[in-house]
Amino acid sequence: MPPATRTLAGLSVAHLVTDLYGPALPAIISLLILRFGYSYLAAGLLVTVYNAVSSLTQPGIGWLHDRKGLQLHPSLSILLCGLFISLLGVAPGFGVMLLFCGIAALGHAAFHPVALSLTGRGSTDANRGRLISYFVVGGNLGFAFGPLAAGAAIELLGQGGILLMFLPALAIAMALPFLLPPFSRRGVATGSGTARVTPPVAWGAVAILVAGASLRSMVIFGSIAYLPTFLAGQGFDLFTGNGLLTLMLLAGVGGQVLGGAVSDRSGRKETILAGMVATSFFLAGFLLLSGLAGLACLMLFGFFLWSSFSVTLAIAHELLPGDLGLASGLLLGLSMGVGGLGVALIGWIGDAFGLAGAFQALLVITLLAIPFFVFLPYPWRGKAIRGSVEGTAEKR
Repeated sequence: MPPATRTLAGLSVAHLVTDLYGPALPAIISLLILRFGYSYLAAGLLVTVYNAVSSLTQPGIGWLHDRKGLQLHPSLSILLCGLFISLLGVAPGFGVMLLFCGIAALGHAAFHPVALSLTGRGSTDANRGRLISYFVVGGNLGFAFGPLAAGAAIELLGQGGILLMFLPALAIAMALPFLLPPFSRRGVATGSGTARVTPPVAWGAVAILVAGASLRSMVIFGSIAYLPTFLAGQGFDLFTGNGLLTLMLLAGVGGQVLGGAVSDRSGRKETILAGMVATSFFLAGFLLLSGLAGLACLMLFGFFLWSSFSVTLAIAHELLPGDLGLASGLLLGLSMGVGGLGVALIGWIGDAFGLAGAFQALLVITLLAIPFFVFLPYPWRGKAIRGSVEGTAEKR
């Protein structure tokens, strides 16, 4: 296997394991709600703390990676995340659970900016969406299998079964040094005395992109956190509900790969907008329809919800070409963290109006995200091609 391919494969597998742990929280949430009587808001705070800590630290970690070359080996990041999520199985109280979620989030935060910036450096304008989608697909698979693995562990062994979740982190931490090239604690920082030249940044465009991605992340995390409980209210048992969540996230894997590849050929804004409009349509279908039709809409909702994820990451890298770690931290950290904070808001709506009202709120949030991508200062495909041709003609 060529070194570049081995590196991308190793990073994608590592991403799978790292992102296995956050989605385990919905299974724990369901346990707290259904068996121990916690409110939706209290249980949702686990997701909120996990994502808030990760979001607040990822941009800073990315900046330190870009400017100072500081980074933690991905193996250590994964071990930190996996250990403290698995310790939720023996946590003596809810306060300790919140603490463990915060520590695990630090490991999660340390992994993403470094790994994604390494992926971005090996890409070009012609394949950036596709290569980033391969990296992100690892995370999608982690999101997909996390609820199923945690749900099965809880169903068989109760809350203590979460301890078994440490095994994937241990396994990949041992294998990763053989999959990645030699890793230096100081990454790509320039040597002392070397001037670092970076192109000007359109921070307004970056802010609009992060805002739209944050609203989309709220829909992602809100649906992940409460879908098993919502399905339980429709007559599904807890294990089946987590299984359907896994299938929805697996559908998102397909959307992720297709969206990244299509964006390279057909334009990034076009791909994002088509995906967001389809997301709102099929979420409405899931809420209005029942039986197999409703479940089919659920799968298509997951497919299109994730179809634009790697595309916004590609745009962030293109807007911040000299700060890939920071760009990755903003999109994988800040915007995802805002989405995690939104889980508490969705939980409050669920307490006040029921989970049907909470999912209707997710539909409204999806629609609110669309204008941000419409007005994002980023060229449409036809305009980008025309500008490239005109620029080439001027050089001649």
